[in-house]
Amino acid sequence: MPRVTPHDRLERVLAAARDAFAERGFAATPMEDIARRVGISRSALYALFDSKESLFRALVSGMIEDVLPAALPELGEMPAPDVLRRFVRVVLLRLSTGDIAFLPRLIIGEGQAFPDLVRFYHDHALTRVFGAIESIIRHGVRRGEFVCVDPALAARSVAGGVMLSALWRVVFEPVGARPLDIDAMARSHADLMLSGLCLREEPAR
Repeated sequence: MPRVTPHDRLERVLAAARDAFAERGFAATPMEDIARRVGISRSALYALFDSKESLFRALVSGMIEDVLPAALPELGEMPAPDVLRRFVRVVLLRLSTGDIAFLPRLIIGEGQAFPDLVRFYHDHALTRVFGAIESIIRHGVRRGEFVCVDPALAARSVAGGVMLSALWRVVFEPVGARPLDIDAMARSHADLMLSGLCLREEPAR
């Protein structure tokens, strides 16, 4: 194993934690396992993170900082339907096939035993996702493309379809459920949401 330098240590620790949590879950992953994967001592790991919980929080924060800019660029004058389609596709792909796919499964499976981590995930991941979707919907309303009485509730409807599809891929498909075409699902879900959001001209009388 190559020598771990201070420059790349943090990045490698986060990657090792991500892989370990994805394989074994949070409770079953000791800090020693993460240190061993990186090739550093337990004390060196604790010099970076004082607990497994703080390591998990750093991992979640980093993943959100990576995903949201890719899913939601500067809105500018971009048509809101195009932005929403992009957001749904990028987030669904990352949640179902990318390096954050394990997170919803872990939160649901172990949340009762670790309520503080669920609260952190809610406050620093889910609320930011909801906020990003709300900003797209409000952008569409301002441009006269969407009509929406309650963007906060609409955002939860958009996120709900994404989350269920992601869970289908990482929870149900491994036990034999029918495989889900993620690209097709992203298009279908965006079409369904846009059919309710897009402003329609009243037919001429």
